[in-house]
Amino acid sequence: MAKKLSNFESLLFLPIKTIITNICCCRLNLFRKVSPLQYSDFSKQPSSLRNQDSVLMFNMEGTLLKSPSIFPYFMLVAFEAGSPLRALILLLLYPLICSVGGEMGLKIMVFVSFVGLKAGSFRVGRSVLPKFFLEDVGLQGFEMVMRHERKVGFTNLPRIMVEGFMKHYLGIEAVVGREMVVFHGYFSGLMEERRPFEPSLNSEIIGFDCFNNSLGQNFQSPFKALHLITEAEKRTWQTLPRSKYPKPLIFHDGRLAFRPTPLASLTMFIWLPFGFLLFIIRTLIGTFLPYQISIPLLHVTGMGGFFSKPQSFHPDKSKGTLYVCNHRTLFDPCYISMCTNKPLTAVTYSLSKFSEWIAPIKTTRITRNKDKDMMLIQELLTKTDLAICPEGTTCREPYLLRFSPMFAEVAKDIVPVAIDMKCTMFYGTTAGGWKGLDPVFQLMNPYVWCELKILEKVPHCMVCETGGQSRVEVANYVQSEIGKALNFECTSMTRKDKYLFLANNEGFVTS
Repeated sequence: MAKKLSNFESLLFLPIKTIITNICCCRLNLFRKVSPLQYSDFSKQPSSLRNQDSVLMFNMEGTLLKSPSIFPYFMLVAFEAGSPLRALILLLLYPLICSVGGEMGLKIMVFVSFVGLKAGSFRVGRSVLPKFFLEDVGLQGFEMVMRHERKVGFTNLPRIMVEGFMKHYLGIEAVVGREMVVFHGYFSGLMEERRPFEPSLNSEIIGFDCFNNSLGQNFQSPFKALHLITEAEKRTWQTLPRSKYPKPLIFHDGRLAFRPTPLASLTMFIWLPFGFLLFIIRTLIGTFLPYQISIPLLHVTGMGGFFSKPQSFHPDKSKGTLYVCNHRTLFDPCYISMCTNKPLTAVTYSLSKFSEWIAPIKTTRITRNKDKDMMLIQELLTKTDLAICPEGTTCREPYLLRFSPMFAEVAKDIVPVAIDMKCTMFYGTTAGGWKGLDPVFQLMNPYVWCELKILEKVPHCMVCETGGQSRVEVANYVQSEIGKALNFECTSMTRKDKYLFLANNEGFVTS
């Protein structure tokens, strides 16, 4: 009886045994095509695998980004390229996205974020997303990728979202991602089907991916070597420090100053009505109350700061001082006026009418016609003190753009001012958006911190009128002094460079 039962069991489990054997053989044959190495052995990779003929194929989300969630990047697209209403809809759909997950969840985020956007004017992938991608890059994964000269990046996201980041900041040779379907110049919100990528047959292919991703599904040729990491290993990675960025992050656009995770995005939408009320209160305080009263009240509302002056600085009642400062926000001249406790006039160029209307100090527009602007500034200096930002545009990062030297020819008393601004939720500047909302977003921040340092007056031996120095030398001297005070790096980038990079125009403003 026992023998019969044994025969019966063998007949019953024989098909199962055969299936398991076939699966194991298939898996064995599959991995014979590649040479899987552990992540710990990746740093000991033979130099023969890093020659000029080898190409590294890596999955961006699996090997570069620390965070497993891609929701914040679609929230940025919805908010910056779309509207707050579109972003709110995406946030409300987040429980559904989590429940369906995978490919369907990705398609929902893509559809809500992209549908109806004009394809020709989509700039978020180049002007907004790279900052947040760089801040999410893991140091260990970045070092592994950058060891190879030739690199091809794969992504499950739409290619238009990541190509600017991977090519401009990482020097990736090619980017393989999902293509968006465009209908009459507008995104339909749908993605084309995946197309397998076939590299050159003369290249040795090295793969780098995460266990949970699917690099092999987009790839038809066998790997010379395949390196796999786990999510647990990624959680131990350090964030890529700014000093190791392949290219410096100088310019970026967008209104959101935080990473819009689901919880952070919910907090923002809850704050919006209170923030708009706070904007009205701060505007009324700054516009109609004297500095002795407005400064303490603004501090109570969350607008803090630190002002410092040299001992030799004694602002008197005489006119003609030109305050030259770097440009962080449109409120820079206002803070100078508060620090000196003197009324002054701000020389502006691309300030909106609404910003001029609510400004607590006088503003004067220049035309970027050198002769006319010099005559205007010289005339104003005989009547009042002036504040001017020779960079010509704002810069959010710790860099100084090239200082226009025009100011060095029109004033004898030049006082450099170093200013830095920190905000918690919104940026009060934009290159591609509506500038009329700049003061609104700036004053809607829950907390704003300003650090302002009035530096020593430029020696008369350095001024063009009395010292015989060239205007370029004076401008470079002022820029270097402000850079030292703030520990910012001085660059030769200009306003034109910024607007060509972020908004595809030269930054000209028409009346």
